[in-house]
Amino acid sequence: MFKAIKGYTLNIGTIVKRPFLLLVIMFLGAEVPAQLCQGSLGDPIVNITFGAGSNPGPVLTTTKNLNYFFNDCPQDGLYTVRNNTSRCHNNTWHTLNSDHTGDPNGYFMLVNASLQKSEFYIDTLKGLCPNTTYEFAAWITNVILPTACFGNPKTPNLTFNIEKTDGTVLQTYNTGDIQATQSLNWKQYGSFFTTPANGTNVVLRLINNSIGGCGNDLAIDDITFRPCGPQLTPSIKGVPDKVKTLCRGDNADITFECKASAGYNNPAYLWQQSSDGGNTWSDIAGENSNTMVRKFTSTTPAGQYLYRLTVGEADNVGLATCRVASSSLTIDVKNTPVIGITSNSPACEKSAISLSATGGTTASQYAWSGVNSFTATGQSVTINNVSSVNGGKYYVQVVNSDGCKHLDSTTVSVTPAPVISTGFTNKNICKGESVLLSSAGGTSYLWSPALGLSSTSIANPVAKPADSTVYTVVVSNAAFCKDSARVTINVLKKPVANAGPDQVMVEGQAVQLKGSVTEGDADISWSPAFFIDNIHGLQPIVNPAISTSYILTATSNNGCGISIDTTWVQVYKNVVIPNAFSPNGDGVNDTWNIKALASYDNYELSVFNRYGQKVLDTKNYSTAWNGTFNGKPLPVGTYYYLLDLKLRLSKLKGYVVIMR
Repeated sequence: MFKAIKGYTLNIGTIVKRPFLLLVIMFLGAEVPAQLCQGSLGDPIVNITFGAGSNPGPVLTTTKNLNYFFNDCPQDGLYTVRNNTSRCHNNTWHTLNSDHTGDPNGYFMLVNASLQKSEFYIDTLKGLCPNTTYEFAAWITNVILPTACFGNPKTPNLTFNIEKTDGTVLQTYNTGDIQATQSLNWKQYGSFFTTPANGTNVVLRLINNSIGGCGNDLAIDDITFRPCGPQLTPSIKGVPDKVKTLCRGDNADITFECKASAGYNNPAYLWQQSSDGGNTWSDIAGENSNTMVRKFTSTTPAGQYLYRLTVGEADNVGLATCRVASSSLTIDVKNTPVIGITSNSPACEKSAISLSATGGTTASQYAWSGVNSFTATGQSVTINNVSSVNGGKYYVQVVNSDGCKHLDSTTVSVTPAPVISTGFTNKNICKGESVLLSSAGGTSYLWSPALGLSSTSIANPVAKPADSTVYTVVVSNAAFCKDSARVTINVLKKPVANAGPDQVMVEGQAVQLKGSVTEGDADISWSPAFFIDNIHGLQPIVNPAISTSYILTATSNNGCGISIDTTWVQVYKNVVIPNAFSPNGDGVNDTWNIKALASYDNYELSVFNRYGQKVLDTKNYSTAWNGTFNGKPLPVGTYYYLLDLKLRLSKLKGYVVIMR
């Protein structure tokens, strides 16, 4: 039924000017705790907050029968003013970290009651309007825990007396027992009264009806007096609640209305406005009916504009202390999005246009439109493969989290891309050769890779790659737009002929040449063409009668030249070894003579008897063997020979018979 903030208690209440309406108010308040005003309230004309600051708070001049205590946790018959209290009296009190509004610096009055029933707070309130109904109220909490005093603590019980200055009681209100609670519980207590027709000053007297001792400990805060009058029900025409949102730049005529229940004989109206959240209000001249129209234009600054209707009797409506006010109506003028829009203009033909904006909070809050019926959503959008027809103005409408819209635009130009040309796309060269690359169509050029190029930044570099390479050239025009092309250089390798190692053979035999060709596609041929089984094979069989040089020629099939290599085939005489001789001195076949050895420069000949004994070992067979060993004739028999010609040929072995 109410909401309180420091210094203001906003309750639903009613002001009456005539005493007979008090019964109506009391009836309306019968079901309301503390019998607070059921109509509308005016601004507090008295608001005793006790102030704010560091501990301890100030000594009060309005206390009676209590002495001031400068620290926390006062004893019986003492009070203090603080912004907090913590675990007093062996942790039997609640800890309060702030006043009842939650202000950590806000003071409250902390009371440990006297041992006798007594009044403890008296204040004279001046400047009230005569014959006017006021609500008086205070926020109170029992600070003792229900487990204290063996579970039976004394409870505060307060009486509020509103009196004339001569002591005549105008209203009495009793809180009843304020029970201890397990958790801290601030509660507003109060009632209402009507000032006399000829008096504007009253006395507030607070009386504690319980005795002190173990219990009857309390905190009190925000004692208020506010005019109480008819129920005011404000509204904004066409709006279901009390807040209407506009966007800066809107033009609108807003109608404010307020219904007032009965209560004044001759009510007068006065609209007010506030631009600081309701902290201060100012009258609006000329707005003196229960309906008001306010004009909001495109130049109205963003902010919250609060309006309320105040009502009082016509003869004292000009006094703030005599009138009540409706709850506030709010016109919330929101800022439109502050758009930041960017693009990559000028965009190059065949590239992409990139558009981006700020000011919204989600992608769906951006709506794009532009040339060629372009539409898109999102904070950033892209148009690919653009041409000149994509140049022009692009718009974005941004909606912020408040639902306010703003339209902005940017102009994008599309620059023609360079048209690149190259002298060729594919070229074959032989390894070790170079070729002139060529390109045109721009103002600057960049070739890659750099390997094998004379320059990477000219239109026509010389290329001498070691292997087949694809070169890319990027050409740029004066507007830094680019195009690219590729040129493939196929490097053809020159054949390398290898006729193989030199060979040796004995006449009448054959040998296979070991030719090979690497790195190139080539036709091959051997020369001379004599005594060779295939002049176009890499490893032909040859059987020359005499020592011969064979030449292998590899001719590139791609025009990359000829490669020649030679191998030598050494042909030796055939060695014929006699298998018997008769060293008997008859002049016939007296020696073992291997005539072919005269053609060999280096050999080794060994002869063994049947027991393996070497009977002849010679490396120079210039004299035929006469069948002796150590100067003595060898006996008739079979002997075995081993001949090594030292020419990578197989060793010759066999037997020879000595006969007599």
